[in-house]
Amino acid sequence: MTSRYQHSLALSARAEQNIPLGSQTFSKSRLCFPYGAAPLFIERGEGATVWDVDGNQYLDFASGLLAISLGYCDPDVNQAVMEQLNLGSIFSLPHRLETEVAEQLIELIPCAEMVRFGKNGTDATSACIRLSRAVTGRERVAVCGYHGWQDWYIGSTTRHLGVPECVRELTHRFDYNDLDSLRTQLEAHPGEFAAVILEPMNVAWPTPEFLPGLRQLCDEHGALLIFDETITGFRFHLGGAQTLFGVTPDLAAFGKGMANGFPISAVVGRREYMQRMEDIFFSGTFGGDAIALAAANAVIKKMRRLDVPARLAERGQQLLSELDALLLRLDAPSWLQSAGHPSWSFLLIGDSANHSSWLLKSYFIQELCKRGILSLGSHNINLAHSEADVGRLLTVYAEVLPALIRLDAEGAIHQALDGEPIQPVFKVR
Repeated sequence: MTSRYQHSLALSARAEQNIPLGSQTFSKSRLCFPYGAAPLFIERGEGATVWDVDGNQYLDFASGLLAISLGYCDPDVNQAVMEQLNLGSIFSLPHRLETEVAEQLIELIPCAEMVRFGKNGTDATSACIRLSRAVTGRERVAVCGYHGWQDWYIGSTTRHLGVPECVRELTHRFDYNDLDSLRTQLEAHPGEFAAVILEPMNVAWPTPEFLPGLRQLCDEHGALLIFDETITGFRFHLGGAQTLFGVTPDLAAFGKGMANGFPISAVVGRREYMQRMEDIFFSGTFGGDAIALAAANAVIKKMRRLDVPARLAERGQQLLSELDALLLRLDAPSWLQSAGHPSWSFLLIGDSANHSSWLLKSYFIQELCKRGILSLGSHNINLAHSEADVGRLLTVYAEVLPALIRLDAEGAIHQALDGEPIQPVFKVR
């Protein structure tokens, strides 16, 4: 199979001479794709389709790790970007687009009374944490989900190499949909928590009492509630998951698909807290990048005009409903399950009695790539995905999943791999 990916493999070897892992992002690296049995470099994209450096074409359900919300090379976004490109990107003073995009965010997001911009999700979540510490005069934070690479968060994971122990000790993990796990942390260190930060939804739906319970616990203990809406924002709802679920945090981080792949993120929150941004140091030359702001402006306007989140959910629900029906017809084992919100759903592959989830997922990704589907196991719907695209994915699933189940029962996954198994980066939940 290596001939199908010969240019990818050659470029990977070249890249790793100069770039650790040959990638800027763990989730795009060879750790997450079966090496030798999957593409490693993308050359271009259009709509819901991408082409790798070997010229192979794929229907892309990764959508740039959820950064692509409208589709690759969306014409409305590209036009806005080109117009701004001819006017300039970075200036010696602020640009009006900073205000215009901030005003749109404030109109849409319940907790947003003021806004500051960054370039990626880690910028925004880390700013929220520093801001909460400044506001409360406290240092401990409680975390649930994935919040970026900075010390305050990544020190709580298995990827904590290089993080001082004194920093790691200030971050406490709690479990999703488990209020008691957070209550235990808060009561063990009374008056010491600056913030509770979480993704309002990831794989599992929140129970009816969970998010309101978090709001109440934060109020009782004087901690700020922060929603990391890097993914859920402009995907679940134009006002974020906080609008969808009716619970308003004190601060929130937005990013990913708000500019259809152009690098921008936003810290939003209540005015009384956001005004402390004048005192803490959150500052970057490229925070006011007019190119990314022009993209965000165009994306948000198009999303409002077309109610894009509703369309993503409709297309995603079609996929989930038919996937569930397929799993039922296959009498799928318990280690195969669907989960998630329709616009960001998952085919979860767990450990079986015979194989680890990583081996099973390696075969699964390998076989999808052979059939022209690019996926990491999630369904990151963008506006360019058509009904026919979903049908094609389900047709491929109907071919691959029976083989996956059979090979697992035979204990033969290893022998069916054309490349090296994928490796875990770390487990968020």
